[in-house]
Amino acid sequence: MDKIGFIKKDIYNLECSVNGKLRNHDVELVTEYFMAEQKKNEAFYFKIEGDGHDRFSRCFWADATSRRAYGFYGDVVVFDTTFNTNRYDLTFAPMLGVNNHGQTIVLACAFLSKETTESFVWMFEEFKKAMPGGEPKMIITDQDAAMAIAISIAFPTTFHRLCIWHITSKFSVKLPRDAYNEYWREFQKAIWDTDNKDEFDAKWNIVVTKAGLTDHPWLSSMFDLRESWVPAYARQFFAAGMSSSQRAEGSHGFFKQYISRRNSLMDFIIRFERALSHQREKELVADHVDAFEVAQCLLPMPMNKQMATLYTRTMFQKFEQELIESTACFLELKTEDACKVVFNVSERKNWETRVAEVVYVKDSDHASCSCQRFEFVGIICKHILALFRRDQIEYMPEKYILKRWKKTAKCGLVSDANGKEIKDCADPGLLIKRSTMSRLASDVVEDALMSEEGCEVLSETLKSLQVKLKLLKDGPSNNEVGGSSSQTQYMKDPKRVRCKGRSKGVTGAKEKAMKRGIRHCRECGHIGHDRRQCPALNTP
Repeated sequence: MDKIGFIKKDIYNLECSVNGKLRNHDVELVTEYFMAEQKKNEAFYFKIEGDGHDRFSRCFWADATSRRAYGFYGDVVVFDTTFNTNRYDLTFAPMLGVNNHGQTIVLACAFLSKETTESFVWMFEEFKKAMPGGEPKMIITDQDAAMAIAISIAFPTTFHRLCIWHITSKFSVKLPRDAYNEYWREFQKAIWDTDNKDEFDAKWNIVVTKAGLTDHPWLSSMFDLRESWVPAYARQFFAAGMSSSQRAEGSHGFFKQYISRRNSLMDFIIRFERALSHQREKELVADHVDAFEVAQCLLPMPMNKQMATLYTRTMFQKFEQELIESTACFLELKTEDACKVVFNVSERKNWETRVAEVVYVKDSDHASCSCQRFEFVGIICKHILALFRRDQIEYMPEKYILKRWKKTAKCGLVSDANGKEIKDCADPGLLIKRSTMSRLASDVVEDALMSEEGCEVLSETLKSLQVKLKLLKDGPSNNEVGGSSSQTQYMKDPKRVRCKGRSKGVTGAKEKAMKRGIRHCRECGHIGHDRRQCPALNTP
C-alpha cells in the first residue's frame, strides 16, 4: 500500500479536474462517439435534436445488435422510463424485449428532456424508422396519459397493455382501509382466477357491490380500462408470458449498478455500453449451451425429445412442465358435431378442481383451449397436450412451435426499410486492421522509450499525424444529427430539468407535523391537542 503513490482524495481531485475540462463539451463528445460507432458499422442508428436554441433536447440510438434483435423478437416491447441516471436529470427511456431464452434485451434507448406526448411520439417515430418489420404487436407500459396518447398516435395497430402490477399495487392506496382489508382477496380472485370476460365482469360487480364501492371513481375507471390489463381480456394477445412491466424495473435496477446521477451523458454512454456487453454476454453463454448440449428429458416420450432438440433450454423446461402436468388432466366429452369436438379437461390443483374447455376442429386439425396459454405465452398448454395423448399424437404439429422460442430463432437475414441487410458487427477486416495497427503502435512506443531522443521524435511524429488524420476525417454539417448526417457546430449541453417522475426529497416527521398545522387527538377525536395532552386521559 505504501508504494501506490496516491490516496483516495487524489482520485477524487483528478475526477473533478477531468470533469471541469469536459464541461460544456458533453453533447459534442456524445455526438462524436455516435458518429464513430456509425463508421464502424453503418447499421448503427442515432438521432439528436435541439430545443430550437441550439441546446440539446433529446436523442435516440439503437445499435446493429438491437436492430437485428427486433427483427426476431419485436412482437412484444416493454417500455418504461427511469430517472437519476445523469447530472442533467434527463429521462432515460429504454425499449426492451424478450429473447428466445426468456432474457431481457435492449432494443433501443433515448434521452428525453420532457415527458410529454410530443416527446414520446418523436421517440416512437424514430423507433419505427430504426427498426425492421414495422410496429410491435404489443407494448406494455405503466399508466401514463401522455404515453398512452403517444402510443395510439405512433402505433395505431399495436395492442397497448397496462402493467397489472402497477394497477393492483394501487388498491391499498385508492380503497378505504377497511374495504381493502376485507375485500382485497376477493378482488384478487376476480382478477386472476377467471377464465373468460363474462366471469370476470360478474365477480367484479359482486365484490364491488358487497364492498359498497359501486360509485368509487377509481374502481370505475379501472373497470372501464379492463380490456387493457385484466388477464381474462388480454390473454388472447401474445405477450411472451408478460402481464407487467417489471422486466423494465429489473432492467433499470441492473443498469443502475453501473451508472449514477452524477454521470455526464458521455459517462453514462460508456458505463451503459459496459453493462450492455455484460448483459449480452449472458445471452451468448445461453446460445453456446443450446448449441452444444441437449436438455435431459424427464419423460421418455417422442414429443418431449422432439421439443428438447428444438426449444432453447429455458423454453423446453416450461414445455416439459406442461407435459408433466397434462398426465394429471382428465378429459370428458362435452359436445360433438360434424365440424368440431368439445372436451372438458379437469385437473386437481390446490384442493380445487379446475376445468378448461378444449375445442378440436376436425377439418383443420386445430385445437384451442379456454385457458389461452398458447395465445398468451406461445407454448402449448397441458389441456391440449392431454388431448394429444388421448389421440396418440406423438410429435408436436409444426403450427404449435413458435420460431421465436427455438434455438434457431436468430437464423436468417434482417433488412432495414431500404432492403439493406443489418449486420451484427462491422466488417471483420476492420477488426484485423485494428489489431495489426495496435501491435505496431505498441512496438513503436516500446522502441521510443529506449531514449529521450526517441520519445521526442515519436511525439512530434504523432502530433503531425494527428493533424493529417483530422483533415481526413469528415466534419459534421447540420443542427440535427441522425442516420449518416453530422454537424460542425455542436449543440450546447442540456440544462438541468425536473421530470414528473423524479423522486421528491424525504420529509421528516417534524416537517410533516408543521405542514399539517392542526393536531388531531386519537383518543377523544377532538382537534387542538394530541393524546399526551388529552383532557379525557388526564382527568383525575
